[in-house]
Amino acid sequence: MGMSASQARFLGLTARKTNVEFEGQQINQQRTTLSNQSANYYNDLLGMAVPVPPSVDDYTKAVYTFEDGALTNQITAMIAQNNGTYTVSYLRTWKDDFSMVSAATSIVTRTTDGANNNYKVGSNTLRKLGEFGDDAIKTTEKTQTVGNKIVIDGISYAVTKKDDGYYIDEKTGDTTEVPLTAEEQNNIGYYSYDAKKDLLVQYQKNGNGTYSPINENGIVDTTTTVTEDKVLPAIYDEKNDKVSWVSQKDDGTLVKKDYKTQERQLTQAEIASITTQKGGDVTIDGDAINDEYLKSLSEDQLKQLLKEEEQYLSLLKQKYGDGDYMVRYVQNTTTGEYEPYFYKLDNLQNANYDANGNSQSNINCYKIGTETKTEEVKAVEGCEIEKDSSGRYINITIKDASGNKITYALTTTTATDQAAYDDAMNQYEYEKYEYDQAIQDINSKIEIIQSEDKNLELRLKQLDTEQDAISTEIDAVQKVIEKNVESSFKTFG
Repeated sequence: MGMSASQARFLGLTARKTNVEFEGQQINQQRTTLSNQSANYYNDLLGMAVPVPPSVDDYTKAVYTFEDGALTNQITAMIAQNNGTYTVSYLRTWKDDFSMVSAATSIVTRTTDGANNNYKVGSNTLRKLGEFGDDAIKTTEKTQTVGNKIVIDGISYAVTKKDDGYYIDEKTGDTTEVPLTAEEQNNIGYYSYDAKKDLLVQYQKNGNGTYSPINENGIVDTTTTVTEDKVLPAIYDEKNDKVSWVSQKDDGTLVKKDYKTQERQLTQAEIASITTQKGGDVTIDGDAINDEYLKSLSEDQLKQLLKEEEQYLSLLKQKYGDGDYMVRYVQNTTTGEYEPYFYKLDNLQNANYDANGNSQSNINCYKIGTETKTEEVKAVEGCEIEKDSSGRYINITIKDASGNKITYALTTTTATDQAAYDDAMNQYEYEKYEYDQAIQDINSKIEIIQSEDKNLELRLKQLDTEQDAISTEIDAVQKVIEKNVESSFKTFG
């Protein structure tokens, strides 16, 4: 190889080496940039707050309640006063057995009679509530019946018929303690006085020592309980329709307090007060003439029914709005009693009907039933609250309307604000979704950086290999150049 060719080769290799070194520097700069980006992403990961699911404990609070007869009271606020008493607000809850409630919806059939529409549910024709017809009520004969009970001075007596008149065993005013018979001991019941409804409430004793009320139909309300101090043992005398309170003497004998009695003949005025008149054949005009329930009633019963239907109408308007209402009576197969079912006339008139006159959807129906009522009692002052050794509230003392202090046992339960907890859980799920998406997005970017860095690393290794080969070749070319230079000096020497 001539000297000029070697030098040209040397210059070309030197240029290549310079380019390789420059490219390597650029790759190192790119890798540094990628490393900085990756570090920033990792810092972002470290700085992200991990969503924490809500704890149900944060939405649960202690609830204090106390029983007052058939009333359940839940304390809503207790504010301590400087004199050691509390100002208390509470929510009073009770069951109203004479309320309008929703019944099962019905398919209604509409028929047209001239300009008038008639409505039926099954075979029962609905009639306007509070009306029997334009001609009202007609009766033929009447029969008189003397009742078998009479109430005098608030006391109910059984009436006995004799040949010369009607008699009762009247109480003389003197009382005596009468030991209970074995049968009476087996039939001891438990009662309390419901001041709100002005009646005695009978209770059944439960296995855990609490007592549950029994309604007028003999059904035990197991959802409501009272403690033993809220009821009194008593014997019910069905014949005389009376309750005698039971007590226990020092020797353990169970006795009932009763009045001494004396047979007395009723006066004509007293007999008249318990004599009822029943109509013979009752005639009702209009569509109601085919109503089996109305046809079964006497004139007095029909007049009483009109008064009852006025009450029904008032209750319906209060709860479901003004307007006319229709009614049908259905016989209860268990009790044999007729029960009313009500429909709002607007709902009947505005419903859609098919070609056969049947409503294309069920129509709302209402009936008399039991409804839970609530009343808020605010800021009762001068209340005393007792705690046990653990600081838990156990008793509350409240003054009644007469200023007498009455102590009630407090029951502690826990209540969870489920709606608020569900909202918090939904928020957590949303934040967790966003967190997972952000993590996934950053990890994807880091993977891309790592892939790019890997490619640059491979390219850098290739450049290192190439640079080593160039350096080896430059060394070889340089030796050739040096040898050629040495040979030239010898030639001209």
